[in-house]
Amino acid sequence: MGTMDFKTDPSAVTINLLLIVHPEETASKQKGQRERQTEGTRSAGVQDDGNGNSRSEPPQRRDLNGRRVSREPCEQTQAVTSYSNEGTQVTVEIHPKDTTPQLFKKLSFGKGTQRTEAPRPPGGKDLHAYPWDKSALKSMPVDLQQFEKLDAYALKVNVKNSVEELVKALLKQARTDLEKVRAIWMWICHHIEYDVVGYHNKSQLSSKPIDVLQTGKSICEGYAGLFEHMCSIAGIQCMKLSGYSKGYGYKMGQTFTGDSDHAWNAVYLDGRWHLLDSTWGSGAVDDSFTKFTFRYNEFYFLTHPALFINNHFPDNSNWQLLKPTLTLKDFENNMLHNSNFYMLGLLTAHPETAVIQTVNGKASVSVDCRSATLFTFKLKGTDEHGLMTLKKHGMKLEIYPQKTGSHKLQIFAKPSKASEEVYKCVLEYVVECKSVDKAMRFPKDLHQPVGPSWFTERQGFLRPSHPDPIIHTNDGRCSVTFTLGKDISVLASLHSENSSLTEDTRRRHIMQIHRGNQIELKIHLPHAGNFVLKVYAKKKSDPGNYDYIFNYLIACLNTEVKWPAFPQSYTKWAEDYEILEPLSGLLPANRNVQFKLKMHGIAKVLVQAENAYPLTQSRGYWEGTCNTSGCREVFVMVHENANHSFYSHVLKYEVETQ
Repeated sequence: MGTMDFKTDPSAVTINLLLIVHPEETASKQKGQRERQTEGTRSAGVQDDGNGNSRSEPPQRRDLNGRRVSREPCEQTQAVTSYSNEGTQVTVEIHPKDTTPQLFKKLSFGKGTQRTEAPRPPGGKDLHAYPWDKSALKSMPVDLQQFEKLDAYALKVNVKNSVEELVKALLKQARTDLEKVRAIWMWICHHIEYDVVGYHNKSQLSSKPIDVLQTGKSICEGYAGLFEHMCSIAGIQCMKLSGYSKGYGYKMGQTFTGDSDHAWNAVYLDGRWHLLDSTWGSGAVDDSFTKFTFRYNEFYFLTHPALFINNHFPDNSNWQLLKPTLTLKDFENNMLHNSNFYMLGLLTAHPETAVIQTVNGKASVSVDCRSATLFTFKLKGTDEHGLMTLKKHGMKLEIYPQKTGSHKLQIFAKPSKASEEVYKCVLEYVVECKSVDKAMRFPKDLHQPVGPSWFTERQGFLRPSHPDPIIHTNDGRCSVTFTLGKDISVLASLHSENSSLTEDTRRRHIMQIHRGNQIELKIHLPHAGNFVLKVYAKKKSDPGNYDYIFNYLIACLNTEVKWPAFPQSYTKWAEDYEILEPLSGLLPANRNVQFKLKMHGIAKVLVQAENAYPLTQSRGYWEGTCNTSGCREVFVMVHENANHSFYSHVLKYEVETQ
């Protein structure tokens, strides 16, 4: 048992020391010697002692530190000697070397602080099922709202002269063991910064708790050591654990060899062990590893072990607190879900491996989540070469890399109700592409996600006729219908990379038809290829600009397709008017052309070509014939009031040149 430094008067302190002596046993423990266990299952007849050591039947006894103890018969006697000297009482118990005391006594250091004996190793009741059951992010019920006052108090505590005094101050507002751990956790996460300079020059670095406290900075070893020391003073059983981590510098699919690279803690609360990482709870370093930023992360406080194993692999597999345990190979191969993934309510991602192989030039990823979430992605830094669709409880992404080789794929997400435009990275993959599907080359104007979704429903576009993101057409014509919410005005545009048409002309390849609360977007493509149909909307009562809502991908492989634009409409063409014929904005020369238009509230309709041709009203439609001889343009004009002497232009057609 090591020496301890007491800051108070010895005569005023009562110390109860329990010294356990095993004759012929050495009490020293090799510092830094760790056993790595990487096999997830054990063969029959092999038992685990709870410290990561395997043994065959019959099992050998071990002491508290996991060392083997001889099973040879010996006397079952023990001698107890005690003495008292100036207020200090020491009890010494002598045990035969085949016995292990089960009693753990706390060492009292006066009012308010106490130290604990060596913690017990994890056992069966500490284990959680793997894989994660999606029930909770934490390993025990925690009501964060009940911590608000305690958290605020802990953040304001400013004691730097001794760890004991700091703990004493923090525990003034903490009554339960959970509250004590919470206060210690919050203080460390908000007062100790990661020492990026010390990380690069470890010879100048001290991880002693008092040094970490007084400098206010350290690396993971110092964070975990200070946490363990503060818990010990508070009377909480705590362990400092070490192992491999998928933190800064981790590359997807990499293997882990050599010494462990990270340290964290386990605390004993409510009869079970729980895991936490105050280093990762405190903040993050930048990409160049030169600057640390405090950014509190609740996720790493009492994290569910089935989630903690995602990026923490302890040297001793028992400290995974999982059943079954994972092998190092499992840990290396498993997909990395960072804390954002779970804090945003995401549940699972497929595939579950970090590296994806394309099949016929295509790779697929899907994410399931609890509630409506917005997603986007980057493949080698851009959101091209992919098709992302939002689902009510997740998203689906199809990737079509246009080059062979390895591609970094990042998935980003944010809550649907988040006002800020900040998407957080939740997943990273490596896509290995062996062949390219050139046919799945998407226009640069395609915006992710593609197609209608719960998001477009919220914007007032209900019951889409085409729920899928791609509309395939063989003859170059297609039609999309929606039920619109109240007070919505719609604008649509057509985009293509290999089109020489102006934006205005491309917009005229879309015709809006309104029937009650339904809208139909009728599209006639000018040529074959991939097109983006973009839909914008605004409130009719809002004088402002239209907001982008969503887009479709329209695909046409028929090279013979060459549809003319629809006729040009003017402001007097009302939203609920409809053209039945002619739909083409380009009329044949020297022909009689039949007109049929659906308009209401109109006194007279005139088609003006070389001559004027009045249309007659019949059962709600205005019908008639016009001859296109001798003219380049044809206009449809309306007389809104019989008492008015002037006509208003509503439609304009062009006539083919001879």
